[in-house]
Amino acid sequence: MRILVIEDNKDILVNIVDYFAKNHKVDCAQDGLTGLHLAVTQEFDLIILDVMLPGIDGIQLTKRLRQDGNRMTPIIMLTARDTLDDRLKGFESGVDDYLVKPFSLSELEARALAIYKRANGLVRTKLVVDDLILDLETLTVKRAGVTLKIPPLGLKLLELLMQHSPNAVKRSYLEEHFWNDVSTRGDNLRAHIHQLRSEIDKPFDRSLVHTIHGIGYRIGLANE
Repeated sequence: MRILVIEDNKDILVNIVDYFAKNHKVDCAQDGLTGLHLAVTQEFDLIILDVMLPGIDGIQLTKRLRQDGNRMTPIIMLTARDTLDDRLKGFESGVDDYLVKPFSLSELEARALAIYKRANGLVRTKLVVDDLILDLETLTVKRAGVTLKIPPLGLKLLELLMQHSPNAVKRSYLEEHFWNDVSTRGDNLRAHIHQLRSEIDKPFDRSLVHTIHGIGYRIGLANE
């Protein structure tokens, strides 16, 4: 992945460039005009852009890149501003994601990879396990052609289990991933697994949701 980093804070710029340069090709600029020139005249897979820049700010740079430059390169905007109005301005200008300072470099990398995969069609839009289908774009679930009603958190739990199918997902991982309250983790997980079984398994002949005793849960056929 070729990345352009536009950031006027030298310390932040160096940290980002050093971190990403281990696995990616990275170019950089410390002002808006230079960054815009690079973004328009060269090809990048992703732009990491600070909102406050000398020359032109990140909002204007994005607008000019989208409108005048006709470039749809994915952009992650970095900012110390965390109001709803600031975020809306960023998204309205054409930004793809928004990360508030201070941030972890590992989170920035995770977001960068996610955006790159979406932009290049590398993200699966449907998860399929036997006759169970989860459409990640419409968030609809069907089994054997029948539409199932799954609540929002149940959908996230189902997505995670289907992504790992046919392997099991540890109970401790699921509890920590979805619930902060340690005292209620076990009860919450059991309740949502029970609800998934009610929707996914009970109306059908074959069970797909399985408890792996002492480990966790998995989705798949019994003999997988």
